[in-house]
Amino acid sequence: MTQPEPHPNPDHGRFVPAPAGHRSSIADDQGLNDRRWDRIRVIRVSCTIITVLCGLFAAVLVAQIIMIAGDANPANGVATFVQSWSAGVSLGFDDLFTPASATTTVLLNNGLAALVWLGLGAVVTTLIRRLATPGPSRAPGFAAK
Repeated sequence: MTQPEPHPNPDHGRFVPAPAGHRSSIADDQGLNDRRWDRIRVIRVSCTIITVLCGLFAAVLVAQIIMIAGDANPANGVATFVQSWSAGVSLGFDDLFTPASATTTVLLNNGLAALVWLGLGAVVTTLIRRLATPGPSRAPGFAAK
């Protein structure tokens, strides 16, 4: 790519700015590149937040499984906190399976909900990265090489 001709400067000792209508392609490319990296940074942060939240919800469900399997005291503050959180993030899987054992019921229902949270987080972050990340064909000014 050839460099654009500089604006003619009749006084070689002074800097004379280019006219208002004159644009530098180097500055345009730099601004476009900065916007591209800002967009990529936002995408990465968003995907990290989604991954952490989905992992946290799955961890709460697994903690509830462990507490039920270990016969934790339901009057304990930690057990109450985990039970209330797990009820909120169980995605309606609370009564999906109803075997005779309470431990098996919680294992199946909360275990399935935890797997769904992890899968949902993976699918959403993959879609965001594939659809929102600027690529050679989607970003103006970036041609495939």
